[in-house]
Amino acid sequence: MDSIVSLPQKIVDWLSEQEDMNDIKFFVEYPPVNKAVPLRRSIVAVGIENIEIVDKFVANDDGVLERQEYCRLAKIKANLSICVPFSMGGQTCHDIFTRITNALTFRTNLNIAESGCVEIKSDRDTDALVMTGWFLMEADFCPAQSTDENFASFLDKELLCGSHIRNSDIHVTLDDKSKWNESFVTGIYMGTGSGSRSINLGFIPSLVLACAAGYPPVVVNFTDSVTKNYFCMATIDTSTGITIKSNGFSASSKTVAGAECTMNEAGVTYTYIAFK
Repeated sequence: MDSIVSLPQKIVDWLSEQEDMNDIKFFVEYPPVNKAVPLRRSIVAVGIENIEIVDKFVANDDGVLERQEYCRLAKIKANLSICVPFSMGGQTCHDIFTRITNALTFRTNLNIAESGCVEIKSDRDTDALVMTGWFLMEADFCPAQSTDENFASFLDKELLCGSHIRNSDIHVTLDDKSKWNESFVTGIYMGTGSGSRSINLGFIPSLVLACAAGYPPVVVNFTDSVTKNYFCMATIDTSTGITIKSNGFSASSKTVAGAECTMNEAGVTYTYIAFK
């Protein structure tokens, strides 16, 4: 919350740099600053009255409001203690308040939602007229955003942003973790009829067994003397139909010495078990 604590000083610094307000002396409310008696020029003290922080809700694609786990909305009410010499009259208090609120509303990216002022009082200790004004700022606190004046970030860490947390492309799911802890994985693939096709497992298997669903391990055509193999096994070394890869294995259909190894026949479904 350091950015909120420093808010009055930042407002004072910014207002002091405005050429059309050179006739006004700005300072923070605390610690108090010594004033000339009687008062010779207009002075304005800036402080924070209260801060209200609530949950932030954003509508999803279906129009349903979802709570943003790592984002908050805040309402910050700041005070302006405007003091002018008796000789300038009470209207000067209202003029100064209008100049300040207009400047903060239209020249900065502070989200000024409301502003107002109360009655003017006479301070005999400083021979001055005193009026209290206020303005309400609405701030969006989200770690993924970072700007200077609207205090959109109180934690400049993208890691904590809700959009980052919900990004399923860069995070590991519980299902992923459970698969990592298993000693083997099973699955299916569809034959393409091309030279070979790759099956990505995410690891180098030590042993792969694959077979065609609905087919016996070996089919022999005695008329043509052709043997078709619908089952294959491969270890770290490459076999005729299965080749171990760095992230899985590839399956192919090849004919060797009159025996056809059909591990990628078009339209055929294959099941496999791969050991880590």
